[in-house]
Amino acid sequence: MWQLYQFPLCPFSRKVRLLLGEKGVGYELVRESPWDRRDEFMDMNPAGQTPVMVDASRGVAPLIDSMAICEFFEETVEKAAMINGTATNRAEIRRLVTWFDTHFYRDVTGPLLHERMVKRLAHRTAPDAKGLREAMKAAVGHLDYMDYLLDHRNWLGGATMSLADLAAAAQISVTDYLGGIDWKGHDQTARWYRGFKSRPSFRPLLSERMELISPPAHYDNVDF
Repeated sequence: MWQLYQFPLCPFSRKVRLLLGEKGVGYELVRESPWDRRDEFMDMNPAGQTPVMVDASRGVAPLIDSMAICEFFEETVEKAAMINGTATNRAEIRRLVTWFDTHFYRDVTGPLLHERMVKRLAHRTAPDAKGLREAMKAAVGHLDYMDYLLDHRNWLGGATMSLADLAAAAQISVTDYLGGIDWKGHDQTARWYRGFKSRPSFRPLLSERMELISPPAHYDNVDF
């Protein structure tokens, strides 16, 4: 069986888990704290980042990088295509995946994880209030963009659910866990996210907790 090396608040691992859930691919979770830079994990992925997927029974090298992992299963599992449509549609889906994986993570999720998780667990230091404010301010701008997309489309990437939606939901779920989302004035995105929280692929994510860090009361409430 596939093993997925991850930690509960890794947004890139969450993206992979959502894809695997939608496609019905079985796997086992293996807890990995990449900031510990464990030798055995660094041997699998010298970049020292999650997620990594392995299956010793298949005799294949570890799958590394969330987009590479998602593309692998998109190419090998026909069920629930997540990069679909015309060449133009597929390009738009990939553009948005990059937007959330790179820009949303850089501006919002990454800083919140650093201030509220890594500093606490790895460095035993307090978060920087200015950094938190800047990340939460940036989140408003990203939600505005999502509202715009959802005003013109059924889903973020087009007419059907795609990897763009999974990438966005993964980042937002971590940001929401860390208290970085103000949902006021973002009805379109909130409605979209409520639909995601109801999906069977998403429910396991909402039940997980990171040690020493508790989410807001609304976090696992579908009708937040």
